[in-house]
Amino acid sequence: MNSFQYSRAQDIADAVRQSAADSSARFIAGGTNLVDLMKYDVERPTRLIDISHLPLRAVEETSNGGLRIGALVLNSDLAWHPQVKDRYPLLSSAILAGASTQLRNMASTGGNLLQRTRCLYFYDVATPCNKRKPGSGCSAIGGVNRINAILGTSEACIATHPSDMCVALAALDATVHVTGPHGVRTIPMADFHRLPGDTPERDTNLESGEIVTAVELPAHGFHTNYTYLKIRDRLSYAFALVSVAAALEIDNGAIRQARLALGGVAHKPWRDPEAEAVLAGQPVAQDTFARAAKVILRDAKGYGHNDFKIDLAQRTIIRALSQAAQGTPQSQSDKRIA
Repeated sequence: MNSFQYSRAQDIADAVRQSAADSSARFIAGGTNLVDLMKYDVERPTRLIDISHLPLRAVEETSNGGLRIGALVLNSDLAWHPQVKDRYPLLSSAILAGASTQLRNMASTGGNLLQRTRCLYFYDVATPCNKRKPGSGCSAIGGVNRINAILGTSEACIATHPSDMCVALAALDATVHVTGPHGVRTIPMADFHRLPGDTPERDTNLESGEIVTAVELPAHGFHTNYTYLKIRDRLSYAFALVSVAAALEIDNGAIRQARLALGGVAHKPWRDPEAEAVLAGQPVAQDTFARAAKVILRDAKGYGHNDFKIDLAQRTIIRALSQAAQGTPQSQSDKRIA
């Protein structure tokens, strides 16, 4: 681990000032991802700006009936918050599907949004990686790529975004609030993370010096017909090979509205409005779900070791939509697939 300076932000404005003054500085709260990256010599910040004392730990109702979640709300607190459990159980379920209890007790909402890929080559500084060192090459293409992306890839990068929470936030149409040198702005969750293109080193559309202050959920939480289904190599403490956040609004046996987002398959949570449109107005049936899965995976591409993900994603989408339609969401305590 390289040497670095440490400072504590006194308020949000101070955090922004410190970050804007040093492009190599990094914010730290729980540190559950950043500290690992520093130990592996992947991240080499010149300064750590401690934001853990900022007043960003509240969960509050908004004037439009939604919920505003402070960036420093811990994952455990958010998953078990009464309003989240009752009104946005999809989000609660996704958080409980991720990491371990110990990590959830430290990890923050904002930090979860900003965690970096778990691609094997990203963590191995002895190998080329465009995400670590732009222009050096992507070792995963043609390498061991079993856990890598099948959607939205580029010749520069086939890494995946690791978050479970973000998949649910994408399905729920969340909005991210940020503050930076040029003021306050909001970013729709769909636009917060980036596809790799030719700049895979950029995970998000945050600008230099900006800090995430909150995540806002709209009023509609799909609290009846939903599920978060995560397929992984082992049932405890593993990242998704494929995950699906499915939320439906059903009226008289027909799907009135649908939300569908995938994790473990792309550089960002993957949501496709065309697949949701295929579901809208259609009967609750396996062939309806299969058509939606075919649409969302129409451009899927395997790279050898991860070819199996395409068929796995197809089956997982159908199973998740069936769970959501039946109102029998996947249990995150007994992780056997219902």
